[in-house]
Amino acid sequence: MKMDAGLVEHRREINGVVNGKVVKKKKVRRRSSSSSSTTTMKKELPFFTLQQLYSFCKNVFKGPGIVPPPQDVQNLCNILDCLVPEDFGLSRDLPFFKTESCVKGNPRVTYTTVYKCRDFSLVLFFLPASAVIPLHNHPEMTVFNKLLLGKMHIKAYDWDDSVDVDCSKKSSSRRLAKLKADSVFTSPCSTSVLYPTTGGNIHEFTALTPCAVLDVLGPPYSKEDGRDCTYYKEVMSASSDETLAEVKEGEQSFRWLEEIEMPENSEMDGIEYLGPKII
Repeated sequence: MKMDAGLVEHRREINGVVNGKVVKKKKVRRRSSSSSSTTTMKKELPFFTLQQLYSFCKNVFKGPGIVPPPQDVQNLCNILDCLVPEDFGLSRDLPFFKTESCVKGNPRVTYTTVYKCRDFSLVLFFLPASAVIPLHNHPEMTVFNKLLLGKMHIKAYDWDDSVDVDCSKKSSSRRLAKLKADSVFTSPCSTSVLYPTTGGNIHEFTALTPCAVLDVLGPPYSKEDGRDCTYYKEVMSASSDETLAEVKEGEQSFRWLEEIEMPENSEMDGIEYLGPKII
């Protein structure tokens, strides 16, 4: 796989920590959380390990088409909220996560799969500053996003057919979507959850600083099972002869999204996960 020198250097920096000696598990001082449920859980267990995350996911995710019940979603969020970069062999001191080391131009995203089975997967994404994971969907999936390091802008949509739009001006390749999130997140922050049809199933990441993100996907992407990733772009209107840029109803905003081919900046480089292992 050919890569530019800057990205190769970033991969070496990531590997320099992941490939190094596995940091022995020890108590890590956590930041306090505003969530009472998270605080209660932290009192019961001082910290969670990657092994505990795996064990809980094994019980929560039951296969394609099954969304975890609300209590399981909340408990999994509590576990993820307690995890820190060191749980994956990462460090804030790694040169990759320092803003002055960012790659110029259009930097590529690197990912590593911590664990994957039929029912769920744990994937780490490393985004240099200004890197983008373009607008994409998660068909029939429940996804937990945990920003471990960095500062990131997230824009997210859900499909919406409730707004009255002239059907004659609709395009088969364009659909109206409701804006669910358009905000900047800075680690450490609460875990976000998206569902098959709600919660911001279609989203885009833009790294404002070098970032590390953990995705827990249940179930994972699978072309064979019809869960392939589809990409989108924001378009001005439902048809080419209309100038409406945005539809508003009350306090909610809507945009037209059009399905596109896989963008060039969506290509990622995969590396082997060599951090703390799951038994």
